[in-house]
Parts: sequence; C-alpha cells; structure tokens
Amino acid sequence: MEITDSGTILFRNTMRITDGHLDGFRHAIARAVAFAQENGPQLMVEVFVDEERMLAHSFQLYRDSDSIRTHWRLSDPYIREVMEHCAVQHFEVFGHPDADIVAALKTPDGGSFPFSVSPRLAGFNRFEEPGES
Repeated sequence: MEITDSGTILFRNTMRITDGHLDGFRHAIARAVAFAQENGPQLMVEVFVDEERMLAHSFQLYRDSDSIRTHWRLSDPYIREVMEHCAVQHFEVFGHPDADIVAALKTPDGGSFPFSVSPRLAGFNRFEEPGES
C-alpha cells in the first residue's frame, strides 16, 4: 500500500451547550459556519447537535497549519460568540499541526480545555488541489 503524504489536519470539537442557550448556540453556529463558508480556509465544516445530551460536535478539515492560523485570525469574533453559549468539553486534533498551533489551543479568553493530538498514520483524500480539474 502506498502511503501518501498529507498535511491535512482534522479538528473535532465536542462542546457542552449551556442550559437555556440552545437557540443562541444554534444562531451563533449558523453565523460562524456561514462566515467560514464565505471567507474561511477550511476544506470542510460540519456541526452536529445532540439536544438530548446538550452536546455539539464540530468537525473542521484544514489543508495545513497555515490554514488554521488564517481561520483563527479571521473568525475570532464568531468563535467568541459561539463560546458565549457553550464550553469545550474535549478537543481532538488529527494530523501533524505545527507546535504553535498546539500551544495556542485555548478558549478565546485564554482558558485551557482537554485536548488530544493523534498523528496521521495512513490515508488518502479525494479533494482536488487548486488548479486541478
């Protein structure tokens, strides 16, 4: 099996939605995802809500660490708005982010949260590179 080199990084963010904040959370997430779709560097963003347990799961796929830095720079106000309605329960990083990305994994106010980093072993993707058809 040929193992391809890939710089892609996948984030999985599990958030506990604050009691009484479900509607505010939904609104803030919708605004943040719409902004990312128009302006962000992500290759993919998906958000899922488990209302019964008041949990949300966000998946974001990035081309590389530079894309993450760009996302954080552009989206800070939207991230802050979302965080008014939830708390990070666990954050998972899949891939090989730069050391400064790992060091910067904190809430917008600088608080820490549990996270893990799982380096890539093998895989492939079917995403086209820019300029390919």
